[in-house]
This record gives sequence, structure tokens and C-alpha cells, in this order.
Amino acid sequence: MNHIRNFCIIAHIDHGKSTLADRLLEYTKTISKRDMQAQLLDNMDLERERGITIKSHAIQMNYELDGQKYVLNLIDTPGHVDFSYEVSRSIAACDGALLIIDSAQGIQAQTISNLYLAIEQGLEIIPILNKIDLPSSMPEEVSDQIVDLIGCERESILRASGKTGEGVKEILEAVVHRIPHPKGDEDKPLKALIFDSVYNSFRGIIAYFRVYDGKIKKGDNVKFLATGKEYYADEVGILRLDLEPKDEVKAGDVGYIISGIKEAREVKVGDTITHVANPTKSVVKGFEDVKPMVFAGIYPVDTEDFEELRESMYKLQLNDASLTFEPESSAALGFGFRCGFLGMLHMEIIQERLEREFKMTCITTVPNVSYHCYTIKGAMIIVNNPSDLPDVNHIEHIEEPFISAQIISRAEYIGAIMTLCLGKRGILKNQIYLTTDRIELKFDMPLAEVVFDFFDKLKTISRGYASFDYHPIGYISSELVKLDILLNKDNVDALSAIIHRDRAFDYGKKICEKLKELIPRHQFEIPIQASIGAKVIARETIKALRKDVTAKCYGGDISRKRKLLEKQKEGKKRMRQVGSVEIPQSAFMAVLKLD
Repeated sequence: MNHIRNFCIIAHIDHGKSTLADRLLEYTKTISKRDMQAQLLDNMDLERERGITIKSHAIQMNYELDGQKYVLNLIDTPGHVDFSYEVSRSIAACDGALLIIDSAQGIQAQTISNLYLAIEQGLEIIPILNKIDLPSSMPEEVSDQIVDLIGCERESILRASGKTGEGVKEILEAVVHRIPHPKGDEDKPLKALIFDSVYNSFRGIIAYFRVYDGKIKKGDNVKFLATGKEYYADEVGILRLDLEPKDEVKAGDVGYIISGIKEAREVKVGDTITHVANPTKSVVKGFEDVKPMVFAGIYPVDTEDFEELRESMYKLQLNDASLTFEPESSAALGFGFRCGFLGMLHMEIIQERLEREFKMTCITTVPNVSYHCYTIKGAMIIVNNPSDLPDVNHIEHIEEPFISAQIISRAEYIGAIMTLCLGKRGILKNQIYLTTDRIELKFDMPLAEVVFDFFDKLKTISRGYASFDYHPIGYISSELVKLDILLNKDNVDALSAIIHRDRAFDYGKKICEKLKELIPRHQFEIPIQASIGAKVIARETIKALRKDVTAKCYGGDISRKRKLLEKQKEGKKRMRQVGSVEIPQSAFMAVLKLD
């Protein structure tokens, strides 16, 4: 065990984690030149297209230093704030972390939050300046920032370049010398933590684990403590580029187990594996439960696909433990699921993966956050969906989730950023100059305001220089109302929203105008109304498609024409009572792009 090192790579998005991981794999000859490709560990099409890491990826490398052979288990993690749950899971399975900082951009918001995650778990941190080959790199300035942040020695900061491979040898030496070897006892009963799992259509569910005590052999009878189920270990092994079967995996190491599990619900990330015959007394302290931030309904386009969608969701949840969902039904869309996501990018990725990996075409409703509603009788209702909100006369007050947002940017953009945050009902808490031209702003903001387009706007006004990170701070009482959208006098529950009273009129007007553009004209006139309770605050009308019924009257008395028009009017009236309005998918998504 003295020759095993478990470590992960953490950094802000786009600071070069995956590229540096490629160089480490090349240097340790884990992968041959022929198989090499950029972002090797990012094996999903989506990750390659967008150039971001979505899933953590574990891989084992063999390394020799001073005649000693070492086993290095590396986990490459995502950098985006929406996937910070993946980072916390990876950190739980490691003893050390490489903190990578782009020497051209310096320390940014997720750098700090990922660093705090690692420090809380007591990991050994190795700071690395990446991209030092760039002409715009500022190694000295950024080194000062790192010393201020971590309080480490200036000499302990390594310099590297993921593109050229410079400094990779020093990084591997630092991993061996600085990161502690795993603590554990091979003779104790088996205790292993599941930190990830994937679904394979031929082999069932493959669970990835880290062994703390004892060892697991092929053919063992094992038990998953959280679910209490018992399995036979058909195959155990280690994680190389492909799965590599072994006879046993010992304490301190990272491996996988295939035991013919078919049901996705039976594997919980954070669960402990032990032997049936000699179980461990203690459970591994896993990581905290995921707290979804954004809720949206996902419905199949065809109601018959509901069961298929459920299976797809379970398989996706295996691979992405931060997705939570429960069945719900909507009057407009039929049966579907209420899903919890960690943010808007997470929601977009899940939608894309359902389409690509499971061939499911879905309708997604407007995302919202969950509210706490207190009734006059003193009961507290959790409202995840606007349609769950009780009538106005039963409500005492509503509380909405607030977040503490941390924005790091150049000083020249401070005015524009403040205007944006204060316009989103933010409260400025603190501002600190990190260096002469870099500033850190802290705001308390309602999560509902951040969910839609805040991140895009922040990037636009700061020309891409601002970085943003947040964490929840609890629920605060606000003046909120439920805004309903009525089409042809029928309430469309999928378009309802809970919104601040000051914003309701503007929002209602915009959404009515947008729907007027997007809903096709019908044979009858359609009124679109936005209302708060019984009070209509905005209205637009889609004119009817009319056929000229008087065309065949050639001359003659006006009463003949009037008779035909009256007849048509009666028909339209009846059609309006019976006819239903076709709402295209683009109308549900348009709400996101109101500005």
C-alpha cells in the first residue's frame, strides 16, 4: 500500500485539466501513441463537442521512480459549477489533489470553491501553474495569488504546460513524494465506497469503488449496505483505459465490480460494499446528499413512451447521481417526470443525453426553483411546481431559496456586474480587491433570478472574464405571486410561473407577445391572457384564419351576405368551445429566451 497514490485533478472550467491528464497518461505510457487523442478521458460525444468535462473519469497508471514501482489512481473532474457534485464524489475517494490554475487567467471562482471542497476532506494540495507556454501567461503574478490563497511556499508551486508536456515529470514526482499513501488494513473486514457506476447493456451495472479495508476477490459474496442486497462478484478488476479484470482488489486501491445487477435502483453512489460472511461494523462516511437547485418537468412527446422514459431516466441516474426525479402529471402534457438539476447547463446536458443515448424525444417545461409556502393554518408546503401553490387567500407568506454568489472579474467591469446583480434583486455583501485589477464581489441573490440567463449575461458584459460560483444559504421570505397563462380561457399549467410581484406585469406582457408569435393561427380566435388569481394583467389575441364565405354571392341583397356571415360566426363560436389549441414545443422553451 505504500506504493499506491490516489489523487484527483481540480480546477476552474477551461484551465486545462483534461489536457494535462492526457500528458500524464502519455508520460507513464498508460496509453500507446496510436490510441492517443485529445481529451482522452472525455469519452462522451457531448464532452468532445463542447470541450468540457461532464463526468469524472478514473484511470490507473503505473509509474517508476528511483527503481521503485508505484500505482497512481487518477480521477479527472469537471470544472463547471453545475457538476460540482461530481467533484465532491471524486474528492471523497482520494488522498490528494492537483490544483491547476491557468497562468494567463489566474485564480477564478470555481478554483476557490473546488479548493475548499478538497481542504474540508483533508486532502494534500499540490498547486500547479498550467499553460506557461502562452505568450499572455503571468507566472509571477499568479504565483503571488496562489501563495495568498493557500499560504504555501512559493517553491512548492509547480509550473507545467498541458500542450507541450513541460513539467509533467516534476508533477509525477510531486505526487509520489507529497501525497500520502492510503491508510487501511488488508486483514480487516471488507469496507469499500462506491463513487460511481455505469450501465452496460451486455453486462448490467458496473460499480466503481475504492477499497478502504480488506480485499475483494472474484467469486466473493458481497453485500451493499444501503440497500441490504447481496450479490456474487462475477468479475472484479482495475480501471485502466478499458476495464482490466484481476483476481483481487486490495485496500487502498480503486476498482470495479460486475455482479449481474440489472436494476438501476439497486446501486446507490456513496454506498458501502462489504462481505456477507464477515461484514464491516462501520459504514464509509460518504458525501452529502445532492441538493437539486433547478426543477423542470420532462414529458415524453408520445404518452405511450412514459415507461421507456422511466427506464432511460434510471439508467441515466446511474451515470449521473446528481439527477433526481419523481413522476408527475400535467393537464396539458400528460404523464411525465419532475426532475431536479444542479443548474441550467446540467438540465441541457440531461436533455441532450436522453435524446442521443436513449433516442427519447422529450418536452421540457419551464425550469423553476422550489419554494416554501406557509399557510394561514401554520402548515408548510414545499412547492416544486407552480400548480402545487394553494389559493391566495390560504397563503400567509412564501419563502424562496437564496444563494451566496461569488464573482471574480477585472476591476473595469465592476459597474456593469453590479448593475446586473442589483437588477436581479441581489444584495451586495462584500467586495475585495485580490490584486490591483482583479476584484471579488459577493452577493446574496434569489436563486430564481440566477437560473435562466444570468450566467450568459455575466459572460457578455465582462467579455468572458468574469467567473461565477454559488452555494445555497437558505430560504428568505419574499413578495411572490403565481402568474397563470390562459389560452382560449383554459389555464396551461406547464406555462405557469411563480414570480416576484414587481416583475409580474412585465413578464406577463412579454410572454403573451412571445406566445402570439409562436402559436400558429387556428380556425378560431384565441385570446392569450396572463393573470394573477382572477385579475388579468396582460392580453394578446391571435386572429382567426377566415375563409371568405361571401365569395359565391355575386350581387343581390346584402341580407344574403349577412346570413352567411352569421352562420359562419355561429360555427366559429362552436369551434372555439370544442377546438383545442395546438402548442408547439418552441412555445414552452421560448419562456427561457424572453430577453
